[in-house]
Amino acid sequence: MSEDAELTPPTAPSIRPADRPERRGRGTLDTLNRPLRDLRISVTDRCNFRCTYCMPKEVFGRDFQFLARTEILTFEELTRLARIFVAHGVGKIRITGGEPLLRHDLEKLIAMLAGIDGLKDLTLTTNGSLLKSKARALKRAGLQRVTVSLDSLDDDVFRAMNDVDFPVGRVLEGIEAAAEAGLGPVKVNMVVKKGVNDQSVLDMARYFREGGQTVRFIEYMDVGSSNGWRLDDVVPAAAIVRMINAEMPLEPVDPDYRGEVANRYRYVDGSGEIGVIASVTQPFCGDCTRARLSADGKLFTCLFATRGHDFRAPLRAGKTDEEIAELLRSIWGAREDRYSELRSAATTDLPKVEMSYIGG
Repeated sequence: MSEDAELTPPTAPSIRPADRPERRGRGTLDTLNRPLRDLRISVTDRCNFRCTYCMPKEVFGRDFQFLARTEILTFEELTRLARIFVAHGVGKIRITGGEPLLRHDLEKLIAMLAGIDGLKDLTLTTNGSLLKSKARALKRAGLQRVTVSLDSLDDDVFRAMNDVDFPVGRVLEGIEAAAEAGLGPVKVNMVVKKGVNDQSVLDMARYFREGGQTVRFIEYMDVGSSNGWRLDDVVPAAAIVRMINAEMPLEPVDPDYRGEVANRYRYVDGSGEIGVIASVTQPFCGDCTRARLSADGKLFTCLFATRGHDFRAPLRAGKTDEEIAELLRSIWGAREDRYSELRSAATTDLPKVEMSYIGG
């Protein structure tokens, strides 16, 4: 199907302030009637890569002050918060970082989270560098799936983008180990930046189509304040779809659930699918059900937030679960974020929190 109209996915709902309901029957609905369903938990702000679009060396160099160990939530604190979130509608938890596999004994946290009643989906996003040695332990602990960030199959391009000279072959070994351990289907995330790795799009689609993995092509986003984002560097998702469709015909697929951020397409011959995440050109704020918890216990209600809400202080001050739950309800109930719908020259220059601090 080569016509653009046939490749256009359903438009995500856009909600204007005038559409706000006067009353909400459940405390976990925000001001735009969006439920709380997904929680991303960052377990560390550290990473062993210095990807130029996330943690450029110029900012995150040897003198950069990362969080002290005492500032980071313990596994017990994270699990306690996760239980409260699940009780308020969260069905999916994704472990992120920084690079989450740098957190010592992470499989212990996985086992603790996996035991929470009502949690339906427990996943992890990683750069894959340590996955080969940890995949089986993570699976035994109760992790269900992994997503691996990989921005090119071209070794020179990939080494330049991670900026620590890490070879692509070792990430591919990690993906294979995850699949063999049962952490699948493995998804692969590729951030596409014009003039840097856009020439790798077709190679990625071909390679992972043959291997049975789903690649999600992500528009380069203005997350944080240190990556030098420019709109001219964005390769629109529609252009990525057209590029792949010209060689390997695609057709759109309906979302699996409300709040799914990727627009999905399957190969017409039935050999698999891809996804595109188009936060810049096709905002999906109207269906965003996601919250993010930083490693030091701050809750962020948007990826592009300028500030978070402190949960570590009430945890360590001895507040009860109900008191912490009330804090959660008050924060989510006041939520009105829709940054991508409102993106402008004024908003892109705001001092936003870095992606490495709250997870992507």
